Amino acid sequence: MELQGKTAVITGGASGIGLATAKQFAKSGVQLVLGDIEEGPLKTAVEGLRADGAKVIGVPCDVAKEADVEALRDATLKAFGAAHLIFNNAGVAGGSSIGTPKKIWDWVLSVNLDGVVNGMNAFIPLFLEQNEGHVVNTASEAGLVGVAGMGPYNASKFAVVGISESLFHELANTGKNVHVSVLCPNFVRTRIHESERNMPKELASYAENPELQEIREIAAALVNAGIDAADVAKAVEDAVVNEKFWILTHEHSALRITELRLEWMRGGPSPMDGLVNVNT
Repeated sequence: MELQGKTAVITGGASGIGLATAKQFAKSGVQLVLGDIEEGPLKTAVEGLRADGAKVIGVPCDVAKEADVEALRDATLKAFGAAHLIFNNAGVAGGSSIGTPKKIWDWVLSVNLDGVVNGMNAFIPLFLEQNEGHVVNTASEAGLVGVAGMGPYNASKFAVVGISESLFHELANTGKNVHVSVLCPNFVRTRIHESERNMPKELASYAENPELQEIREIAAALVNAGIDAADVAKAVEDAVVNEKFWILTHEHSALRITELRLEWMRGGPSPMDGLVNVNT
């Protein structure tokens, strides 16, 4: 895809990978629509991008709500007349496989999984009609291997990888110039470990759970030791331009854990010991 003059829609666009990708796209002359549930940071992000010369609007959006994502699409068409890329990037984390309340599972899956489905449903018909478009779905290396203490997150990210693979084949069968990429990063310096800031008010008490706080502290240390979001943004742009499906920002670890999973399926040891071996 030639990026100059195209329009990209980015959910979770007010911070982290979303904002870094917006900045990267802006350098390539892309018009931007940022969707985010945090209205204050969204306003700040849009103002910053405009100050640097970008053509950008911000739209408050809860990706778990189909109507919000449809409104995001409609705002894009009203502002720029077309959409060429949807980056389904908004995401949250929370809870382990044991003892996590169903409402927390529902929240994580509604954002990480339903948000991707809502983005695909809102934008892919447009892309097919105009015979041009690209979908980028944010999964994770946690969509390639199960990790202790991350049950709902793992479930959502495995699902995003599977949906993206299915979409890849379906788009190929259409013969249209519409493509998909799945982003599977390892640790990146974002605020994913602070996901409780966007937790519904009725679930806020769960954030004080001692077990969750312990997991959050471990996650914070790992995330803060990760790569810069700007490096991920460059990989996303490269995948869009060159129509790559897999976006593996930590290729060594992604390939290694996949090899180890195969060995496990053949009767070998588990590929993971908690979080310790994620970079082996």
